Amino acid sequence: MSALPKKYQPREVRARAPRIDWEGNEQTILFTWIDLQYPRESKLIYHVPNGGHRHKATAGKLKGQGVRAGMPDINVDIARGGYFGLRIEFKATPPNDADVSPKQRDALKLLNDRGYLAIVCRGVHDAQEQIRAYLRLPATEARP
Repeated sequence: MSALPKKYQPREVRARAPRIDWEGNEQTILFTWIDLQYPRESKLIYHVPNGGHRHKATAGKLKGQGVRAGMPDINVDIARGGYFGLRIEFKATPPNDADVSPKQRDALKLLNDRGYLAIVCRGVHDAQEQIRAYLRLPATEARP
């Protein structure tokens, strides 16, 4: 038995299970599919890393550089069907998905009101279906 009082004795430390980034893993699969399925369009389909856990100093710096809370994860900067582009708030496939936050809902509404098609996709297959359907829409006329 140790001579140290209990509060100074080392505690048993339990190893945490590693956190699985379901959303990130699925998004990687999605972008591999986009690159293979739509090689010409893929340069205009990209992820905006607004979310994630960051050190406070880094988060503050990014906020100052224009990162906006709630903005969608995926941008498709291709005009189709009368829309300026497609914006996707990407969530992992249930049951590993997260709720859509109030800021995310507000951002989607704002984008929809401004002429974008802004939606939530849950998982790779949902996002693939929505991207496929969007890119099948007729091309929007270029503005002079």
